[in-house]
Amino acid sequence: MFGRRVGLKPLERVVVVLLAGAGLQLAAVAQERAAPAAPPRVPDTMEARVAACTGCHGVAGRGVENVYFPRLAGKPAGYLYHQLVAFRDGRRKYVPMNYLLAYLPDAYLRQMADWFAVQDPPPLAVAAAPAPAPAALVVDGHRIATGGVPGRRIPACTACHGVDLAGREPGIPGLLGLRADYVSAQLGAWRYGVRTALAPDCMQVISSSLTEPEVAAVSAYLASLPVSKTRPAKAGPAKLPLACGSQAHTAGGRP
Repeated sequence: MFGRRVGLKPLERVVVVLLAGAGLQLAAVAQERAAPAAPPRVPDTMEARVAACTGCHGVAGRGVENVYFPRLAGKPAGYLYHQLVAFRDGRRKYVPMNYLLAYLPDAYLRQMADWFAVQDPPPLAVAAAPAPAPAALVVDGHRIATGGVPGRRIPACTACHGVDLAGREPGIPGLLGLRADYVSAQLGAWRYGVRTALAPDCMQVISSSLTEPEVAAVSAYLASLPVSKTRPAKAGPAKLPLACGSQAHTAGGRP
C-alpha cells in the first residue's frame, strides 16, 4: 500500500512497514511509561493503621532511645486509652500528638489502646544517662517510691503502680524502662497543669506535693531499675490510697 503510492520497490516497502510498526510500538511503550503506576495497596490492619505511632514509639510500641518516646507495648489498655483521649482533648499537651488524634473517635482510640496493650516485643535497653545519679539520690528515691512521705500524706509509688512497679490493670501504667528526664518532665507537667487527668486528678495532687529534690530522687531511682517484660498486675480488691478519676472510669476493665 505504501509502495504503490510513492513508487517504492518491494524491499523498500518492507522497510517502510517495519519502521511504521516500530514507531507504533515505541509510542505504545512511551504511553505505558507515562501512565501513573497504581499506588501500593496498604493492608487494612491495625498494625498498618498505627504506623504513625510506631514511627516514634518503635516497632509494636517497644520504645526507642529517645527519652521522650516511651514504650507503649504491654501497658494497660485503660491507661493508654485515657492518654489518647487526653491528647485529643487537649488535657495533655504535645502538639504532634494533639494534631494526630484531633479527629479520632473514642471507639477507634479504644482499638488502638487494645492493640498496644497486647503487644509484647523484647524491651529496648535503656541507654545509660550521660552522668550516673549520685547513690544517695537513688537511695532517697527508693525510700519515697516504696514508702511514700507519710508526714505529708504522699503515698508510695508501689501503692498504685504495683510492688514491682509494672503497673496494674485496668488503668495504672508501669514505671519501668523510663529515663530520669522523662519521669521528671511528666511529674513537672502534672505540677504545672500541662498534663491533667480526669478529676479527681490524684497525680496532680501527688506531683504538686513533692519538692523539687524529691522529684529528682524519685526520677533517679525509677531510672535505675532494670528493664523487664513484667506485665501489669491484674485488677484486684485492694483499695488505692487516693481517689483517682481515671480509675473510676476504667472500673470493670473497660475504658
